[in-house]
Amino acid sequence: MAELEHQDSIGSLIRGILGDLRQLVLDEIALARVEITEQAGRVKLAAASLGAAAVSLVFGATFLLVAAAVGIADLFDWPVWAGFLIVALLLNAAGMVMLSVGGGRLRTVSAVPEQTVQTLKENSEWIARRMSSAKK
Repeated sequence: MAELEHQDSIGSLIRGILGDLRQLVLDEIALARVEITEQAGRVKLAAASLGAAAVSLVFGATFLLVAAAVGIADLFDWPVWAGFLIVALLLNAAGMVMLSVGGGRLRTVSAVPEQTVQTLKENSEWIARRMSSAKK
């Protein structure tokens, strides 16, 4: 009879540990949700600020380019269209250089995270070895 009570107490102890573990996981998930929600609000504000900055910079750059085109035309006493043509040619040349550099860098990017795949293979092999040695 004492052996039966001992088994019941071990069983209830294990149930208690599993219940506590379950509650701990649920609490951690709830905490993660709160943190993610808080961080999402911060990201939203930062994104709005960055969006406004991008719009301002695009308009500012546009007006600078217009001023440069008109300034070049005025400086050399050319028609205004010639100043815009010079600015357009310079922008296109810079764009082509950036496109070439970016394309070259993009070719070196791997779509598959190779280190992660390698560690996953190693982990699965380790688990398979452990499972096969446990069966013996």
